[in-house]
Amino acid sequence: MVDPTTPAPAAERASERIGRAGVTLTINGAERGLVVEPWTTLLDLLREQLDLTGTKKGCDHGQCGACTVLLDGRRINSCLKLAVSLDGSTVTTIEGLGEAGELHPLQAAFIQHDAFQCGYCTPGQICSAAGLIAEGRAHTREEVREQMSGNLCRCGAYTNIADAVLEVLGTEQRP
Repeated sequence: MVDPTTPAPAAERASERIGRAGVTLTINGAERGLVVEPWTTLLDLLREQLDLTGTKKGCDHGQCGACTVLLDGRRINSCLKLAVSLDGSTVTTIEGLGEAGELHPLQAAFIQHDAFQCGYCTPGQICSAAGLIAEGRAHTREEVREQMSGNLCRCGAYTNIADAVLEVLGTEQRP
């Protein structure tokens, strides 16, 4: 009987041939030299190697947005990016948005507008909102909702999320 926890010899040899790769990333303002396996996603690197657990693993297929971070200022699903492909990039996670001892305006607005219930999607929602604001293409509630549609909230706090984003945009509107 084959032990399922023991890798097959061919798989072991392939793993040894592929090896690990060095990458340099600036994460939340700090440059980090890292060694990763070629199949490690940015999400897994952040959570498992760097203990930045604010970024959540939801679907692991790029469909829910819980893993949204900013890569070179643009919002991405970190579960879809291989860490080795990002050498030289800048990554901002929810932990890197605010200043020391001070909330980012979006974090404060999410609290003020009660834009979360369980909170699982909140880090991805806030990072996505930061990217959306930087893009400068959303000015109305409908545009915010449409451009945040890749970030799902199982609790249904969408109205409050839009209120928080609109407040930071300076175009607060009610439905």
